[in-house]
Amino acid sequence: MDITIQLLLLCFFVACVAGFVDALAGSVGLICIQALIMMGIPPIAALGTNKFQGSVGTFTATYILLKQKRLKWSRIRPLFITAFVGSALGTLLVQFIDTAVLSFVIPIILALICFYFLLAPQPKASAKPIMSASTFRNTVVPGIGLYDGLFGPGTGSFYTLAGVSLGGLALVKATAQAKPLNFATNIASVFVFVVAGKILCSIGFVMMFGQMLGAWLGAHSLYKIRPQYLRILIVVMCLAMLLKYAHTMGWLSI
Repeated sequence: MDITIQLLLLCFFVACVAGFVDALAGSVGLICIQALIMMGIPPIAALGTNKFQGSVGTFTATYILLKQKRLKWSRIRPLFITAFVGSALGTLLVQFIDTAVLSFVIPIILALICFYFLLAPQPKASAKPIMSASTFRNTVVPGIGLYDGLFGPGTGSFYTLAGVSLGGLALVKATAQAKPLNFATNIASVFVFVVAGKILCSIGFVMMFGQMLGAWLGAHSLYKIRPQYLRILIVVMCLAMLLKYAHTMGWLSI
């Protein structure tokens, strides 16, 4: 494909917006993937390039939150490891299976997240977790990581939802915790995609800088935004992805 300056600038802008929104609410992977596909990149290469550039955004947000002591690495490390393993397995599997099987699963999950954050009462920091920390770490975290390795869109929201509904975390804390877990799943996928040769480095590096700038702005805004606004942003992002996905699949055609 012909990679022009205009194309690279567009990639930078898309990645910058994606990094900012992802740091606040997650779930913009589908937007980046669709942008790459519309540029003529094959789907599997679009997945690999998206993981490549997206890993920098999640790393930037994670680094800032750790530096600000909003997160404790000693607590996050076990979750990070299981998320990494789950994503690596998912990325290996996606090399051999038809991703069309996810065509109906993805919109259903996105719709459930929308309804949960739209209708559920405001979670409190004192809420009791539904499952034990070990069960959450060994089942939910790698399970979401497996999904991220297979396809990816919605992973940030899935980790946020799991932290709120299953882990008993307040929304802002669950959103912050989702950043290092999403970074773990991204970097695991990158390793596998690099070995498989499925990454377009020129576009990926340009989008990396956009992700870094957007994630830096988003991470510094995370603890300044009101929780109710964060809930609205998550719902809007999920609905936008759901509509975009439905349009891509031709479900909205008359």
